[in-house]
Amino acid sequence: MAEIKYFIGIDPGLKGAVAIISDDDVVVHDTPTVEVKTGKKKKNMFVESNMADILRPYQNEHVLVVMEKVHSMPKQGVRAMFSMGEGYGLWRGILAAFQIPYDLVTPQAWKKAMMSGQSKEKSASCYRAQQLFSSVELFGPKGGAKDGRGDALLMAEYGRRMFNKKIK
Repeated sequence: MAEIKYFIGIDPGLKGAVAIISDDDVVVHDTPTVEVKTGKKKKNMFVESNMADILRPYQNEHVLVVMEKVHSMPKQGVRAMFSMGEGYGLWRGILAAFQIPYDLVTPQAWKKAMMSGQSKEKSASCYRAQQLFSSVELFGPKGGAKDGRGDALLMAEYGRRMFNKKIK
């Protein structure tokens, strides 16, 4: 089996992120989006070409991608679930087009492994990711967690640990 050079975690939401861990670097990209005015309302939309640009360099590399397996949740709005599903489908399509192997993992699985003994909300994932990757910017100027970055980093690390058999 080939040695994995890059471990990539993807939080597929509009406020999601992509984290890339290699032996010598950790990089996090916020999901590319743009705010578009539709009538009197504004709406964030995915920028598909920029999403592809993030993964393009890894299409011929030894990579393991872990992406969150999303599903509808009680009390979550229809619009939020639609955009989450849209992002999920876009990322899967890009991975398939570039022939990049990936695993889908439930939030319960990676959070159980990576956040044992902590609460499981996004700010907690940023806190845990900051413990593991102190050089990565995970909090905004007012201290708020940057949605998706912590989750993406922890999924990439989850993939690395799974590959290296550190998680059973």
